[in-house]
Amino acid sequence: MPIIQTTVDCPIYDSFRVQQVAGLMDVPIQERAAQAFAVEVPDLAEDWQIGAIVGPSGSGKSTIAREAFGKDLYTGSKWPAKGSLIDGFPQSIPIKQITGMLTSVGFSQPPAWLKPYSVLSNGQKFRADLGRVLLGDGKPAAEMPRLVVFDEFTSLVDRTVAQVGSLAVAKTIRRSPQLRFVAVACHYDFLEWLAPDWVVDMNSQQLARGQLWQRPAIELEVHRSVPKIWPLFKPHHYLNASVPSACRYYVASLKSGEPVALAVVGNHFGRFTKYGDQVGKRTISRIVVLPDYQGIGIAGRLLDCVGALLTQERLQVTIRSGHPGMIQLLQRAKHWRIIQYLPHGFESKKVMTQGVSHALGGSLGRGVVSAMYLPPPAEK
Repeated sequence: MPIIQTTVDCPIYDSFRVQQVAGLMDVPIQERAAQAFAVEVPDLAEDWQIGAIVGPSGSGKSTIAREAFGKDLYTGSKWPAKGSLIDGFPQSIPIKQITGMLTSVGFSQPPAWLKPYSVLSNGQKFRADLGRVLLGDGKPAAEMPRLVVFDEFTSLVDRTVAQVGSLAVAKTIRRSPQLRFVAVACHYDFLEWLAPDWVVDMNSQQLARGQLWQRPAIELEVHRSVPKIWPLFKPHHYLNASVPSACRYYVASLKSGEPVALAVVGNHFGRFTKYGDQVGKRTISRIVVLPDYQGIGIAGRLLDCVGALLTQERLQVTIRSGHPGMIQLLQRAKHWRIIQYLPHGFESKKVMTQGVSHALGGSLGRGVVSAMYLPPPAEK
């Protein structure tokens, strides 16, 4: 367990204004200003996956991170001034890896992926940078960083984005045993969400080990809503903005009442027989999580809740999606079973219901998965 000892200094240039400030504030004038640091930092040979170095501006966070981890300190990527965000990733990274990583760090907005990096919000830029550095920034697989030290972590983003984004990053890192991550930040409010294995606090220049914070629980309430809720979520869905008529709307809200996610459930065209009984079928046609809350598992919880509610009405529940993140979610979901996979999508078609023609949108060129909700077995 090394002790990082370093001193930073810089010259002091004498001038009339320097003399004025020195006189007003009783500051002694020296030839050079110097500050020494001696901080214990865990060694890479030790068993840890996530760490943090925190403290106010000027406390020496970046200096210690640079001394301890050197070339692994990430201070930002160069993005093209023109072209989409997706095109800003190195060409050596397959598109599926890019979209999968962006989704895993909570940037699950395909329309925004097509925009230039420069026009994105600070929260979107933050997650795009995270996705890029965690992918190795185009390095060969053998040279991909097993350690990412992210300077100015969450410094420029809204604090809700900082906290939720930290949870998304933690989930991503914990799922990737080959990765290690160190956050270097001037804030402290993200620590309970990131749940690091160790923290160096530059205020005291002390190292604390163990997960000292218990990650806050995110309690959601799911309830039926009305069609006028759709415009709040409409800009954040990756498909067209229209929704079928006669849909049900299920909203997931925080305890404060703030809506964060929406599931739109439509009628399925036709009925089917199960064990001789006529049973209805419903399809989740849209599921949207607001950007600030993406990447922390809300979509999966909402899917399970809606599936359980509709199953209580003796309805079979399915979902069809071509979104890479949703496909990954359904593949590992405990209560959803993949019933169809179309690697190249399907053509649009029209169906007739009670003499009325309905258009079903196609998805040629992209993989589409259909899944069915499987309720947990009844308790005996």
